[in-house]
Amino acid sequence: MTRSNICAALAASVALAACQHNAPTTAPAPEGTAAAAVAAQTPVSTSATDSVRAPADSAALRADTANVSSAEVTKTAQQVFGDSTPPAAAAVDSVIDDAPALDVEPYETQERVAFYVKMFSGPARERIENRLEQGSRYEPMMRAKLRAAGLPEDLVYLALIESGYDPDAYSKAAAVGMWQLMTGTAQGSGLRVDWWVDERRDPVRSTDAAISFLRYLNDQFGSLYLAAAAYNGGPGRVARGLERYADDLQGTTGEDRFFALAEKDYLRAETRNYVPQLIAAALIAKQPTRYGMTLRTLPPFVYDTVVVAASTPMAAIAHAVGVPVSQIVELNPQVLRGVTPPKTRFTVRVPVGTAAHFDSSFAALPAAERTAYTRIISKKGDTRVSIARRAHITSTQLGWYNPKLEVARKSGRVVAGQVVLVPSEAVVAAARDVPDPSIEIYGSSRAAVYHTVKRGETLGGIARHYKTTTKTVMRLNGLRKSIIIPGQRLIVRAGSSHSSSSHARSSRKSTKRQAKRH
Repeated sequence: MTRSNICAALAASVALAACQHNAPTTAPAPEGTAAAAVAAQTPVSTSATDSVRAPADSAALRADTANVSSAEVTKTAQQVFGDSTPPAAAAVDSVIDDAPALDVEPYETQERVAFYVKMFSGPARERIENRLEQGSRYEPMMRAKLRAAGLPEDLVYLALIESGYDPDAYSKAAAVGMWQLMTGTAQGSGLRVDWWVDERRDPVRSTDAAISFLRYLNDQFGSLYLAAAAYNGGPGRVARGLERYADDLQGTTGEDRFFALAEKDYLRAETRNYVPQLIAAALIAKQPTRYGMTLRTLPPFVYDTVVVAASTPMAAIAHAVGVPVSQIVELNPQVLRGVTPPKTRFTVRVPVGTAAHFDSSFAALPAAERTAYTRIISKKGDTRVSIARRAHITSTQLGWYNPKLEVARKSGRVVAGQVVLVPSEAVVAAARDVPDPSIEIYGSSRAAVYHTVKRGETLGGIARHYKTTTKTVMRLNGLRKSIIIPGQRLIVRAGSSHSSSSHARSSRKSTKRQAKRH
């Protein structure tokens, strides 16, 4: 879907709403309904549909559409594509009509940009075509969120460079998702990352977190290209480079500052090439036919939502709405173990139009199908292997649902008397074989001490905690101001082996890169 088509469709939705202002509306459910549903532990469906409805074909509607403002379109886009926004992204408290543009055309002939344009439209053309087509599924949602945040819509191509728009992308440094977020960064931005759920894989929620970070970087450096470089190589590295070469960069303004810094052979090669890749991707994606590409547009990522009880099998949800379980998994890539997390109700995405009758359909399923586990008590002599074999699953799969199962060190046997959750075959079939995403993997510098900023912390408080000074922490991280954000990874103490390059490799965002690059 092209940008003009997206805006036209959203404008039509706004106009349609205006045309129907006299139509009867459905009264909101009483507040007690939700509370009663929670108490009863029965699924509650929501009828809010995150999709663009086709407008009625009428002269009045066409006239109203022509008068729709860009602010109304953007507000509608937020409603269409807006899951709940994480706290760090909630700073976007107003819609910005005139979002800045990513200035790509002036750099078309720049040497590295021209190199990547030639590569992307030549040897790598098929791969780029496939990835752009994959991105067409998520692009309307991402563009709407970027515009609402006052950022250029062309920043959608950062996700192309980061992951090829793959929600399940996983790097050697344990960065995950389309935007390649690290655990600390994601949690600091309000995303849930634990054994059961990893919202870095969620296209909508991870986009919120990435936008929050990009806004912070753009505010810090006053340049979108420097912000992109910091997104890849770490803000501390970029800040130190600007300070080191301040005299040489004098008189260089705007986006030219990135290219001036890149010429100093200070940034890592990956970071120096990152912005040229972004510009090349934007040039090609905006005019694909010019570069010999014919792109297929995939259906947009749209859905309804329902709320289900804790530990609800994804397979049961799929059966209730009448679709293959793979479709529910694709809409909810953040759910890791084939079942919603324990202890709390959970919002699940379902195909558009299936939420209205979900409650009754789900309740009609056999109780065994709605149950994720059989609970057994471990006996003397049991091992994970023996328990798993009896359940016709592997010991690894058994471990997915019993991460805290106590095992004797010497014998390797399961301690007797424990409750063991034995998952159904349907639950296991919908699960992902991924390590614990809540465990952060840091860089290689053993002597240095790092701290991931938590919500409510201040730079002074962090410095006092580590018995150092605010000035020292600012110097180590190349900070000009004592402003920090949740999820930001700071070096708070440098050991004798510490160097700027090692910090760059293990900084908050440098580990957000892929295992492989274009």
